[in-house]
Amino acid sequence: MYYIVTGAAGFIGSNLVKALNDRGISNIIAVDNLKQADKFKNLVDCDITDYLSKEDFSEQLNAGMFDGDVAAILHQGACSDTMETDGRYMMQNNYQYSLDILNFCQEEEIPFLYASSASVYGMGPNFTESREFESPLNVYAYSKFLFDQIVRRRWDERTAQIVGLRYFNVYGSREQHKGRMASVAYHFFNQYRAEGYVKLFEGIEGYANGAQLRDFVSIEDVVKVNMHFLDHPEQSGIFNLGTGKAQSFNDVAVATINALRSNKGESKLTLVQMQQQQLIRYITFPEQLKGKYQSYTQADIAALRKIGYSQPFFSVDEGTTRYVNYLLSKVA
Repeated sequence: MYYIVTGAAGFIGSNLVKALNDRGISNIIAVDNLKQADKFKNLVDCDITDYLSKEDFSEQLNAGMFDGDVAAILHQGACSDTMETDGRYMMQNNYQYSLDILNFCQEEEIPFLYASSASVYGMGPNFTESREFESPLNVYAYSKFLFDQIVRRRWDERTAQIVGLRYFNVYGSREQHKGRMASVAYHFFNQYRAEGYVKLFEGIEGYANGAQLRDFVSIEDVVKVNMHFLDHPEQSGIFNLGTGKAQSFNDVAVATINALRSNKGESKLTLVQMQQQQLIRYITFPEQLKGKYQSYTQADIAALRKIGYSQPFFSVDEGTTRYVNYLLSKVA
């Protein structure tokens, strides 16, 4: 029996492949679009049975070639660029593709874990998994929102586990291919090593410089939650996947810089000290992002806790320090 991971060469997908390997599972079909060829590096240390392009996978799936041979599908494949304006492409890639996989899993009665997104909440400020709080701001968010609605409509007729995970601001290993879409922790790491300082947005909408708040969640925690649901096929639902605690971009910058300073044997500094020493600098808030930018996100994780997930989440300081040490190990 195969485990299928879509988006397998991407950020979250490759971490899930590695996590399955760590459990002794290598009977994995990795599905992805390697148009961005550098993503292959995310799978170099992973063991898989086969690789398929998204197009070949869709064709074989619809032709019945996987019938009776799949243990579970972890569906992470999607276009995640929130600035993408091609609505037809977005809906085909994120909505219809997901629907085809959902139909297969329900027909085969196998677990289906898929990536939703916190972007469905729009500007917030309430981030609870309920229709009245959902108001997507772009076509990417709408594609995720619409698929969640289909899942809800089919809820009472499901034949097997369905889990949608609304990822908040995920950071961590294997995201280097994402370019401008990579996490701020990744960008801060590279900026500080190259220039000796990091750049954050000035304040907006009542927030001080760098004080905008996001729910930053480590990829390590994202993997743990996914594995929890694989271990509990009796549990289904749409769940937020964040820490439940918003922290500022300043917090990420301080954690990144201090982790790098500690690696050099230098003492840790406070935010004020970093600002005074120009280690943290603020740039003008981009005009094109005004009215489209989430200045605050914080996952309501009550539903996740209610079904029995009790593991603690890394704070920004803990998770970022671990991530910086990982990145340093790769450039040493």
